[in-house]
Amino acid sequence: MVGEEIMKVMIKRIHSFDLPLPHYMTSGSAGLDIYAANVEDLTIRIGARVLVPTGIAIALPDDCEAQIRPRSGLALKHGLTLLNTPGTIDSDYRGEIKLIVINLGDKEYTLTRGERIAQMVFARVVKPDIFEVEILDETNRGAGGFGHTGV
Repeated sequence: MVGEEIMKVMIKRIHSFDLPLPHYMTSGSAGLDIYAANVEDLTIRIGARVLVPTGIAIALPDDCEAQIRPRSGLALKHGLTLLNTPGTIDSDYRGEIKLIVINLGDKEYTLTRGERIAQMVFARVVKPDIFEVEILDETNRGAGGFGHTGV
């Protein structure tokens, strides 16, 4: 876009020198695919959750976050997804990105090093001024939630 500043994200390899850097799989991809950097094969039992290293750390601009999201193919085919999704990587975090993976499928899954395990999407963060008030403005919806509009 004209006049829009390009976001610069620095990536540091920690123990993923043999793996590709995160990258977009197609020109229309919203997220960079990121890779599992587990040293040995990791068997994830049904219902179990594990912490999966990615072997990378990032540095973001102050007004940005990275959102970590599951890959739809792993979710559909094997029942693998991420807990606390989307996970947020804050702009001041410099440690290794690790993923909380859970197996909601019907059989164990063996995760191998170099497998595409998640996607990373970048977003600008708005930090508004917060004001405490006693009354909020009224809307047609009001406090209705959790299915208030019907099926």
